Amino acid sequence: MGVIDPKVDHCNVSSNATYNILSWIVAGQFALGLPLNLSVLYIFIFRFKFWKNKSVFLFNIVVADFLLVVCLPAKAYHYQMGQRRSPNYVMCKTMLFMLFLNRGASIAFLVMLSIDRYFNVVHLGRRNFVKVLKRSPQISVVIWLLLLPLTIPTMLNTFECCNSHGRTHETFYHDLTDTFRELVFFTQILIPFIVLVYCTVRIVHRLRKKTVGDQRKLRRATCVVMSVVALFSVCFLPSTIARAVLLAARLTRPEMENLAAQVYDSLMVLSNLDCLLDPLVYCFCYSGFKDAYLATFCPTFLQKRLLKSEFDSRTGTTTTTTTTSGARTICLPMIEK
Repeated sequence: MGVIDPKVDHCNVSSNATYNILSWIVAGQFALGLPLNLSVLYIFIFRFKFWKNKSVFLFNIVVADFLLVVCLPAKAYHYQMGQRRSPNYVMCKTMLFMLFLNRGASIAFLVMLSIDRYFNVVHLGRRNFVKVLKRSPQISVVIWLLLLPLTIPTMLNTFECCNSHGRTHETFYHDLTDTFRELVFFTQILIPFIVLVYCTVRIVHRLRKKTVGDQRKLRRATCVVMSVVALFSVCFLPSTIARAVLLAARLTRPEMENLAAQVYDSLMVLSNLDCLLDPLVYCFCYSGFKDAYLATFCPTFLQKRLLKSEFDSRTGTTTTTTTTSGARTICLPMIEK
């Protein structure tokens, strides 16, 4: 494995076999993710009417996932051709822009949903500002617009393989740009992860203290909120750690950069699973959406079997547990997002 020349951009793959495998994995993710996300979007718009069911944030997560899925064929093609990114400047910038914007949007709306659930369960009865925000589609537009400035660093210099950190020819401007871009990359993952962990720990603690209600429902509610952190950990944390290792290798051990780059690219491909898992974790745990999806796409005999199974062990995403506070009886939302 050769040492990388610090004065030359290296965007060709160092192992054709590795990236050939990655190209087929990405192609598989596209083949599964496109129909899944299209079907979910169809249900949200035409059957579930997301603007009436307080699921605007969920809809935006699916939109972000869909926009990321449509970029996957280009990624698979470049890997197949032995390139870590497109040699075309415009295509490279477009791909990086879509990656940062859509991944950032998916994470941002996920955090908003988690905060909303946190207030609904842990601080029941208090004013929940997120509940007000999620009823307004205009707020979603504002969130998308706020994410745009965070994508600007990706448009100034390439990110995946040609950034200048550790290169001997870098200028102060390039160094500042690259530092800001890396800061955006890491904070976009780490800060939301801390928020998710905090909200989840508090929610799980609250649910486990409940003594009123069906314990099976409580256990399922606990599993649902924990699955969100698990999904985030699997999809985003490994690539973030690999990015840190890649930067460290570039600065301290250039001979290891090729290997570190392969690991990083492989884990970035793993992060694309978010587009497949989001509908399963966030949407199909919402009983109203799940019923609409089954009624639209499943054969009649399968609908009856699934709905009967659901009825027999009904826990539902809008399940509530009744508790008493003074002279007032209130309902605790368990899984509603």
